[in-house]
Amino acid sequence: MVTLAEVAQHAGVSASTVSYVLSGKRSISANTRQRVEQSIRELGYHPNAGARALASSRSNIIALMIPLRTDMYVPVMMEIAIAVATTARTHGYDVLLLTGEEGPDAVRRVTGSGLADAMILMDVELDDERLPLLRDGGAPARAKPRVGDHQPSVLIGLPADTAGLTCVDLDFKATGALCVEHLAKLGHRDIAVIGEAPAVYERHTGFAERTLDGLRLRSQELGMRLLHRPCEGGYDAMAVTLARIFDERPSTTGFVVQNESAVEPLLALLRQQGRAVPEDVSVVAICPDQVATQASVRLTSVSIPAQEMGRHAVRQLVAKLDGHGSDEVVLIAPELTVRASTGPAPSATH
Repeated sequence: MVTLAEVAQHAGVSASTVSYVLSGKRSISANTRQRVEQSIRELGYHPNAGARALASSRSNIIALMIPLRTDMYVPVMMEIAIAVATTARTHGYDVLLLTGEEGPDAVRRVTGSGLADAMILMDVELDDERLPLLRDGGAPARAKPRVGDHQPSVLIGLPADTAGLTCVDLDFKATGALCVEHLAKLGHRDIAVIGEAPAVYERHTGFAERTLDGLRLRSQELGMRLLHRPCEGGYDAMAVTLARIFDERPSTTGFVVQNESAVEPLLALLRQQGRAVPEDVSVVAICPDQVATQASVRLTSVSIPAQEMGRHAVRQLVAKLDGHGSDEVVLIAPELTVRASTGPAPSATH
């Protein structure tokens, strides 16, 4: 490994000058800085991360808390995580991935140990237990936060109370409303929502609850009837859910699906029952474009802007770390793409 002393010798400067160039703690002439930076590149020098952290009180690491639960669609979570990691790298940060379901304990561990300079939190619940720690700077329980304790953080998701927090998310309430409006324009009056697994609603996960709010409110405003049924996903669970929907509302002609693992089972079951999509039944999905375009019927859908959310969260966090960020809520407007799965309601064609 190339040492700092070897860089100094190669550049013809003292070791302390090299250190000042790396840390930026003192003003160095442009000519000297250029010589040192050229020597660093030519020798392939990489500062020791531990020593650099001690010298600068910075780890140059962002912690990403992304609980990988069995009832969540992991590919979307990982797409966001990859966007976070690649964007962070362009700003000179690495990402520490925390995938456990530790909740507040993980926040305390990160802030208390100095593992990371800042945090991005995902899988946000309406009354998330992690939020008080973010608002008081991550101070340990029962300890009074000290000045300077505050550690920057950004949520990918929206809690019920966003005061004192920085958040970015798809506007899921508007997403639900947009799906209803699309079906209403096609003449559908009875729609059913195939939701996430029951545990997602039991935790009051923000995106699922906000989507449901938008669906219900817009349906009410447009005089449409709406059923919401959570579903574990998979063929067997979908078969039970679909049978229940048609038993309770035989006149259902429109479906909104917010559960990637239920998409293909739903389409298969509709085919088996002799219900053609979109001639007899229309289906709108809230899902990644890849899921919508690769389904057995290309789905009309509202896409999940996973990469945009990840990139935006990092930019917000870096701004905070640089001292010019502020608490804000950024909601990304939903976009609905019409494909082959939606058409006029059967009654509207006669």
